[in-house]
Amino acid sequence: MKNVNPKAKISVKLVAESGVGTIAAGVAKAKADLITISGAEGGTGASPASSIRYAGISPELGLSETQQTLVLNGLRGQVVLQVDGQLKSGRDVVLMAMLGAEEFGFATSALIVLGCVMMRKCHQNTCPVGVATQNEELRKRFHGRAEYLVNFFTFLAQEVREWLAEIGVEKLDDIIGRTDLIVRKPSDGIKKHDLLAFDKMLARVNNDAAIRHVIDQQHGIEEVKDREILRAAADAVKSQKEVSLEYAIANTDRAVGAMLSGTIAQKYGATGLPSDTLNIKFKGSAGQSFGAFLVPGVSFKLEGEANDYLGKGLSGGRIAVLPPVRSNFEAEKNTIAGNTLLYGATSGEVYINGRVGERFAVRNSGAIAVVEGVGDHCCEYMTGGRVAVLGPTGRNFAAGMSGGVAYVWNREGNFDYFCNMEMVELSLIEEASYRKELHELIRQHYLYTGSKLARTMLDDWNRYVDEFIQIVPIEYKKVLQEEQMQKLQQKIADMQRDY
Repeated sequence: MKNVNPKAKISVKLVAESGVGTIAAGVAKAKADLITISGAEGGTGASPASSIRYAGISPELGLSETQQTLVLNGLRGQVVLQVDGQLKSGRDVVLMAMLGAEEFGFATSALIVLGCVMMRKCHQNTCPVGVATQNEELRKRFHGRAEYLVNFFTFLAQEVREWLAEIGVEKLDDIIGRTDLIVRKPSDGIKKHDLLAFDKMLARVNNDAAIRHVIDQQHGIEEVKDREILRAAADAVKSQKEVSLEYAIANTDRAVGAMLSGTIAQKYGATGLPSDTLNIKFKGSAGQSFGAFLVPGVSFKLEGEANDYLGKGLSGGRIAVLPPVRSNFEAEKNTIAGNTLLYGATSGEVYINGRVGERFAVRNSGAIAVVEGVGDHCCEYMTGGRVAVLGPTGRNFAAGMSGGVAYVWNREGNFDYFCNMEMVELSLIEEASYRKELHELIRQHYLYTGSKLARTMLDDWNRYVDEFIQIVPIEYKKVLQEEQMQKLQQKIADMQRDY
């Protein structure tokens, strides 16, 4: 994330729960700028009752554990700690600050200021006061104004200032992490209340480490390979001139292409560069997230192998992966890339001359991909695009797949055993348009990777095409049929009008 937009503040939200401090320490080591500890008391009105009752714990407990763990590991000074979960008053803010928070999130109270009556119908489009609905009639009932929020937060800040004055400090920074300033109320005579022990929650780590944010994270993105690529590709980025480059790559080079894509997107938006403007060839073993968020006009060709997350969030670029030219093994029988490839891709193309790991094309919503074998959970939650698998698949293929089309070479004749049939249906490829589409996918695969398997299939196409299975979501197929029917009706109407 920091590569694709170096100026962004990266925030990670963690649910307050037992052990959240350990997770927060990992997040801080992963270079997050801001960590949010979210308490159980808050949450959207669309939450299931079970989540409202049982998910998470109080923000005080999660925040206290996080603060202590980060200070103990010397990590607190480089992150900003934020908290939310039914904060309403200045006293809440001051207490959370003493437990370690520097920023404070408000949602429920702000919505109530704007007229929310907490009907918990946010997901039903029937909000009676027009806050959370698209119904035009109900939205007329909304009477909230920006001035109400301004007043609310102004008075909230004033109350915080009054509490700080009563404590005897000048600014909020003076009380962050100062649990020694929290004094327990005198006993109210109820024995059960006297049994409560707050020692662990109010414990303060004394190791001379910072107890609040004092320095910015060192993200280590000054010397990434993209900096070198951007310098060499200046003409392509600035003037859209065609540029071809070649680099060696190692598995320590992570997210290659992300910073390049972010720079291009900042200049040209989602349009990117004209087709094939920037062509880059890599040789070696690519690290995680190779080609992440790659934008239109950028083409990556990797001669070697890749780790996990190749093509993450692909946004219009093209990636081709193939074995070294001098390799003597059968590419279609060997794994060449890792797990979770093409996760969340929206557009673009990926051609892989070899097999890959699990969770290929999960949440793909528009990209085209050709691969020669996949592990479990391929095309899970896919909503668009095209995927062709020229080889074996693992179990749970197409689980939750609601859009797009997949083609699988059913050489062994047992693909139905591996496919999750809950939302999709299988068929042979009978329509000419789909046969033509699959042929073009394999032709492109051969063009960009030189795949021997693709060449074999193209040379004996009429035989191989009958061995493929087409996977289409049931509801998606209905939508396609309705669109075809509408086009046919429009065509008939146009012919009648012309006649």
